[in-house]
Amino acid sequence: MLQQKNRRRSKFFRKFLYKSFASAELFYFYKMKLIPLIKSLLNSDHEEIEPMKKFLIAGLGNIGEKYTDTRHNIGFKILDSLAVKENSIFENKRLGAIASFRFKGKIFILLKPSTYMNLSGKAVVYWMNKENILIENLLVVCDDINIPFGTIRLKPQGSDGGHNGLKDINASLNTQNYARFRFGVGSEFSKGKQVDYVLGEWSDTENEQFPERLNKSCELIKSFGVAGIANTMNEFNGK
Repeated sequence: MLQQKNRRRSKFFRKFLYKSFASAELFYFYKMKLIPLIKSLLNSDHEEIEPMKKFLIAGLGNIGEKYTDTRHNIGFKILDSLAVKENSIFENKRLGAIASFRFKGKIFILLKPSTYMNLSGKAVVYWMNKENILIENLLVVCDDINIPFGTIRLKPQGSDGGHNGLKDINASLNTQNYARFRFGVGSEFSKGKQVDYVLGEWSDTENEQFPERLNKSCELIKSFGVAGIANTMNEFNGK
């Protein structure tokens, strides 16, 4: 009889110890493994990035299929090429399509405004405020009829040069002291045909030269964020 009681007690204590051990293991797992993992995942989505490390690259253009392959949409075309190279995908968000990627410790936020060219400033200002972008970390990419096709020119500031997109950004920011990357589209048009020209599609010859020109343009944008505007101008302007 006594032996039976002892066996029952022994069995009870073994179960108790097993459950206690399992509970302790479970507690350890939750406290030391699972909870920190969840916190790290949550924090990664809301990571605070220093403003100096974030860059807004605004490529100007017009939305809609009829504008896709036009000269005026070179800003969109360059950003599309850069996004593909960096395995980033554009998502339609407020006032524009947004993509982003990291390169050498910097965050590049790509913006294609959905406001149409003449109201580009509205989208630029919104995303600068939303992402806490410093004015010196803004780069606007646009077409320029005053330089030959494929010529790339980076400037730290300047007038709008008759470009409606830049004109609206200047007015919206109340300054023209921001970097702009002008891609030459040439001026092969007769008097009074400028609008038709910039809203026209690329020639076969121009399309053949695009792969190399787009690669160079993407390199310029990344250099702007990593090497700074002065070094980038020295390396890429006129190339």
